[in-house]
Amino acid sequence: MTLSIRDPQVIALANELMQRVGAKSQTDAVRLALENELKRDNEKASLTERVRKYQRAIAELGPGDPTYDHKAHMDEGWEM
Repeated sequence: MTLSIRDPQVIALANELMQRVGAKSQTDAVRLALENELKRDNEKASLTERVRKYQRAIAELGPGDPTYDHKAHMDEGWEM
Protein backbone atom coordinates (compact mmCIF):
# COMPACT_ATOMS: atom_id res chain seq x y z
CA MET A 1 0.00 0.00 0.00
CA THR A 2 1.35 3.40 -0.97
CA LEU A 3 0.99 6.54 1.09
CA SER A 4 1.22 9.81 -0.77
CA ILE A 5 1.16 13.01 1.23
CA ARG A 6 0.14 16.12 -0.69
CA ASP A 7 -0.80 18.42 2.18
CA PRO A 8 1.81 21.22 2.35
CA GLN A 9 1.41 21.57 6.12
CA VAL A 10 2.05 17.85 6.67
CA ILE A 11 5.09 18.01 4.41
CA ALA A 12 6.41 21.02 6.35
CA LEU A 13 5.88 19.17 9.66
CA ALA A 14 7.66 16.11 8.31
CA ASN A 15 10.57 18.27 7.16
CA GLU A 16 10.77 20.01 10.54
CA LEU A 17 10.74 16.70 12.41
CA MET A 18 13.29 15.27 9.99
CA GLN A 19 15.67 18.13 10.77
CA ARG A 20 15.08 18.07 14.54
CA VAL A 21 15.64 14.35 15.00
CA GLY A 22 18.20 13.89 12.24
CA ALA A 23 16.03 11.50 10.22
CA LYS A 24 17.44 10.52 6.82
CA SER A 25 14.16 11.06 4.99
CA GLN A 26 10.63 12.33 5.32
CA THR A 27 9.50 8.72 5.42
CA ASP A 28 11.70 8.05 8.45
CA ALA A 29 10.35 11.18 10.15
CA VAL A 30 6.73 10.19 9.49
CA ARG A 31 7.43 6.63 10.68
CA LEU A 32 8.96 7.94 13.88
CA ALA A 33 6.03 10.28 14.50
CA LEU A 34 3.49 7.51 13.92
CA GLU A 35 5.36 5.05 16.14
CA ASN A 36 5.59 7.62 18.93
CA GLU A 37 1.90 8.49 18.67
CA LEU A 38 0.89 4.82 18.80
CA LYS A 39 3.18 4.24 21.78
CA ARG A 40 1.72 7.28 23.58
CA ASP A 41 -1.82 6.10 22.90
CA ASN A 42 -1.05 2.59 24.17
CA GLU A 43 0.40 3.98 27.40
CA LYS A 44 -2.59 6.17 28.10
CA ALA A 45 -4.51 5.00 31.16
CA SER A 46 -8.17 4.20 30.68
CA LEU A 47 -10.83 6.28 32.39
CA THR A 48 -11.47 3.42 34.79
CA GLU A 49 -7.79 3.27 35.78
CA ARG A 50 -7.63 7.04 36.30
CA VAL A 51 -10.78 7.04 38.44
CA ARG A 52 -9.53 4.12 40.54
CA LYS A 53 -6.34 6.06 41.28
CA TYR A 54 -8.36 8.88 42.85
CA GLN A 55 -10.71 6.48 44.61
CA ARG A 56 -7.74 4.81 46.30
CA ALA A 57 -6.31 8.18 47.36
CA ILE A 58 -9.66 9.22 48.86
CA ALA A 59 -10.07 5.86 50.62
CA GLU A 60 -6.62 6.31 52.20
CA LEU A 61 -7.86 9.52 53.85
CA GLY A 62 -10.19 7.42 55.96
CA PRO A 63 -13.79 8.04 56.91
CA GLY A 64 -15.06 11.59 57.26
CA ASP A 65 -15.89 13.23 60.59
CA PRO A 66 -19.54 12.37 61.32
CA THR A 67 -19.88 15.52 63.46
CA TYR A 68 -18.73 17.87 60.69
CA ASP A 69 -21.48 20.31 59.68
CA HIS A 70 -20.85 21.26 56.08
CA LYS A 71 -23.74 23.74 55.98
CA ALA A 72 -22.44 25.60 59.03
CA HIS A 73 -18.99 25.72 57.46
CA MET A 74 -20.37 27.17 54.22
CA ASP A 75 -22.57 29.65 56.08
CA GLU A 76 -19.54 30.81 58.05
CA GLY A 77 -17.69 31.43 54.79
CA TRP A 78 -20.56 33.58 53.56
CA GLU A 79 -20.89 35.23 56.98
CA MET A 80 -24.50 34.16 57.46
